[in-house]
Amino acid sequence: MACHPPKPRFVLALLLMLPALAASARVCVDDDAGRRVCLEQPAERIVALSPGATELLFNAGAGERLVGAVSFSDFPPAAKALPRVGSYKRLDMEAVLALKPDLVVAWISGNPETQVQRLEELGLTIYRSEPLRFADVADTLERFSVLAGTERTGRAAADHFRDGIAALRHRYADADPVPVFYEVWEEPLMTVNGEHLISEAIRVCGGVNVFADLPTLAPRIGKEAVIAKDPEAIVAGGMGEDNPEWLELWKRFPALTAVQRDNLFFVPPSTLQRPTPQMLEGTRLLCRHLETARARR
Repeated sequence: MACHPPKPRFVLALLLMLPALAASARVCVDDDAGRRVCLEQPAERIVALSPGATELLFNAGAGERLVGAVSFSDFPPAAKALPRVGSYKRLDMEAVLALKPDLVVAWISGNPETQVQRLEELGLTIYRSEPLRFADVADTLERFSVLAGTERTGRAAADHFRDGIAALRHRYADADPVPVFYEVWEEPLMTVNGEHLISEAIRVCGGVNVFADLPTLAPRIGKEAVIAKDPEAIVAGGMGEDNPEWLELWKRFPALTAVQRDNLFFVPPSTLQRPTPQMLEGTRLLCRHLETARARR
């Protein structure tokens, strides 16, 4: 059978299609710094520079593409096996570069910006992450899934999170307000202001953050300030997943309404203090605690 060379018009059409085919593999999203982040193809080697980013990437279906993470990246359990690249406060630059990532997810308020900028100068693609609202958590899942080529998983995780939070908002929309002090750290004593994601969880449950008006996201305060606010409920994250010892301190102040009514509540820190889908479960637990406080009036 004779073989005929392709017709010139067919060849020309194919050549004209090549740039479009190449562009179709390119993926782009906007990060939380408002910068456009583009990859020529979905990422295959990702390094996460915060425990929260590590968890979000797993949730978005990109766990198998993670090749490195910072210390305390412990969820899901598979994250514990990832090579470490320092801590979020002090990155091991050589370790990051040695992993040859095609995407690095940085934490805007947590990572040293000078180190992140240096990684960028060395040619690495950086996605800057800072989810500040529940909506941001869902959006981040979708963006990560686009960058990793795992859109179906990311969309499903985002929708599940959005639906769960929406259900809680509806359930507690008309709940009686409960003044709440949330203790994010004991020494120095720290809380959150009204712009913090934890404060949104408090609002979803019908609570009122008594330190909402402070100017910084995670301000240091004194015990006297808590006593002056006299919250109806005190909620602490504690040092570990099952360690509510921080609440013991407040029992020394029996005049506090929260102490008188035994409204001293613990929420595992990984479920409220990381901007990840685990916040859905943490918010559900927080809402149950505030319902208990209402019942004790």
